[in-house]
Amino acid sequence: MSEPTIAAAAEALIHGDATSREMASDAIDRIAEPAGEGSRAFVRRNDTRAIAMAEASDLLRSTGRRRSVLEGLPISVKDLFDIAGETTSAGSTALARQPAANADAPVVKRLVAAGAVIVGTTNMSEFAFSGIGLNPHHGTPRNPFDRETGRVPGGSSSGAAVSVSDGMAVAAIGTDTGGSIRIPAALCGLTGFKPTARRVSAEGVVPLSTSLDSIGPIARSVACCAAIDAIIAADAPLPPFELQLAGLRLAVPQTVVLADMDRAVSAAFNRALSRLSSAGAVITDIELPEFSEVATIYARGGLVAAEAYHWHRQLIADVGEQYDPRVRVRILRGREVTAADYIETLAVRRLWQARVEAKIAGYDALVMPTVPIIAPAIAALEGDDDAFFAANALVLRNPTMINFLDGCALSVPCHAPGEPPAGLMIAGAQMQDRKILSVGLAIEAALASITAFG
Repeated sequence: MSEPTIAAAAEALIHGDATSREMASDAIDRIAEPAGEGSRAFVRRNDTRAIAMAEASDLLRSTGRRRSVLEGLPISVKDLFDIAGETTSAGSTALARQPAANADAPVVKRLVAAGAVIVGTTNMSEFAFSGIGLNPHHGTPRNPFDRETGRVPGGSSSGAAVSVSDGMAVAAIGTDTGGSIRIPAALCGLTGFKPTARRVSAEGVVPLSTSLDSIGPIARSVACCAAIDAIIAADAPLPPFELQLAGLRLAVPQTVVLADMDRAVSAAFNRALSRLSSAGAVITDIELPEFSEVATIYARGGLVAAEAYHWHRQLIADVGEQYDPRVRVRILRGREVTAADYIETLAVRRLWQARVEAKIAGYDALVMPTVPIIAPAIAALEGDDDAFFAANALVLRNPTMINFLDGCALSVPCHAPGEPPAGLMIAGAQMQDRKILSVGLAIEAALASITAFG
């Protein structure tokens, strides 16, 4: 049975079919289940606080009041966000001796003010520096698809996705620097939204790349993502406007993003395009040669290595041996990026963005596979650096284009029941968030007859 959307869970509370305390207790029980993924999906729990928050929500509801659609719903938060009284560890052991946070990050404050029940802090790729989701310190939560094999959940928001897929939270808050919300959403059969970066405050959040980091939700539907986005971005709580799919102009980039698709993703993607076309969408193949330039820009270290090294340099000097070696080696590349290199990359990015925005301006959205492959097996990547780095580069490739654009993007499921999860990415230029969410609603509805949302 599928887990509920935010709207369905909220209706259950409104009509008295459940209490917030019952929902929180159920989430806690699922996290604690010995045979489940909770011990790998979460790095910190505060059951007492979660129950107290839920009981407070039930009391408020008994007076006829509700702060938002998130009132009383269990939500998980990635281990990058400060929570008062806790040490934010970013999926690492290197920060274990750092002081506890004095205050909640603004995103957490907004969730709590909206009535959300924070059930715990989720596991992640160490310091958010991987699209795979492996974590040698806390273990790797297994993808809900094919648990017998044990497949990666996608990263870096690995625990966030598994917390939703396994009913430990109705929705999760993650971060996305090169796909870290959309990748785990795609690989786990969920919906994820990366907003325009500047719309959501990154204060109180451990950074990876201050130029690229974005904060958004992983949930079960586009409407769920839109509801959370409005709260954490402090926007007016307006739903995305209604759009008819017929006549929407959807561009499919032919450069880079369709390469190296495996058979399952290719079949799901092409079937989705056929369904959208049949429903009246105008689908156009376009060349975006700018996409072929991104790998070269990143090969010089790009923005991520330089900005990550700036934040990590003293910590690596002090306790570098505690880092995952695969993370440490990529951060240390930032030592080789000169100030001139960094400034040049910023300038190149601005020109690149202008060229891409001009070419996509006539379309309602770009559509492409979120990730070109299904989730690989954990065992195949844990002990093989070459396999790990090849898979990591491949899963990050398509989402990274939109981060470099400073755009916004959804990933929605496009696989059929019983098939390996695959995501369809719906993307647009910066500050087109509400439009992309609206396009996403229309596409989600058109794909409903073939997709598996749970």
